[in-house]
Amino acid sequence: MPEGAGSGTRGAWFPRWFWPSFAAPATIWLLGLFVLPFYVILAIAFGRLDPIFLTPFPIYDPLHWQFGPFRDVVSEIFTSGSIFQNAFAHTLVFVGVASALCLLIGYPVAYFIARHAGRWKTLFLALFVAPFFISYMMRMLAWINLLQPSGYVNRALHGLGLIEAPVAWLNGKPLTVMLGLAYGYIPYMVLPLFGSLDRIDTATLEASRDLGAGQVSTFFRVTLPLSRQAILAGLVIVTLPMFGDYFTTALLASTRNTTMVGTLIVSSVESSLVQRGASLVLILLALLLVPMLYYLRATQRTAEGVT
Repeated sequence: MPEGAGSGTRGAWFPRWFWPSFAAPATIWLLGLFVLPFYVILAIAFGRLDPIFLTPFPIYDPLHWQFGPFRDVVSEIFTSGSIFQNAFAHTLVFVGVASALCLLIGYPVAYFIARHAGRWKTLFLALFVAPFFISYMMRMLAWINLLQPSGYVNRALHGLGLIEAPVAWLNGKPLTVMLGLAYGYIPYMVLPLFGSLDRIDTATLEASRDLGAGQVSTFFRVTLPLSRQAILAGLVIVTLPMFGDYFTTALLASTRNTTMVGTLIVSSVESSLVQRGASLVLILLALLLVPMLYYLRATQRTAEGVT
């Protein structure tokens, strides 16, 4: 008897492979645009260099991979004062501060839209998201105009009496890079937070207040714990692309003091050091696996009801 027949379920019978076949397009997409290109990166990172032209020669057979160049890149990262170590240090600091800014700015915005915007909720959300439909490059170019010595930022600060001379915001200031990263990726923090806060049942908050908790106590004991998973999701979503970002620092502060890992990867690929760029990609991927695995583990524990 076919599976499902006589079990009381209604509808047509489908073969066992029918529903899994719906994943075939996504599987083919991932194989063609992620798995195969990633294997090419492995073949280049663990391949060899042409002795004359110094161009990478990929080796696709894992049995013949050469790990010497990859170990050299890793050793450079742990060499004090090297450009690799500085780039990774800058990346960790910039991404950490920018992610914290996204959370500190994005949580109040998401909370207001979800809990206090009322019937204007959709309008506020649309107004917040609309500017980010503009090209990322165009928005960064607008920042350049704002932060120039004669830009509106310096004019405003001078008009308020906070500065006497124009500040060189674009001359390799880490603060400019961190603010640019926060501005570029903050929507990816607000949207998951809004979705989580908007789903919190009002009856749960009212029950907390009926039990004697004030608004502040209700927020820290009810709202914040219920949105903890969304906070973690938002941090993962904004952190992962920030680690590979190179466009922001290239436009706003392209100096040695603000070099990030993404900058080294792009410069390596554009030059003859493609093998070094491939090695940096693998190291960055290994670094990003830590928050990804933590997020998956935390999601699993939440689904199991473990606090």
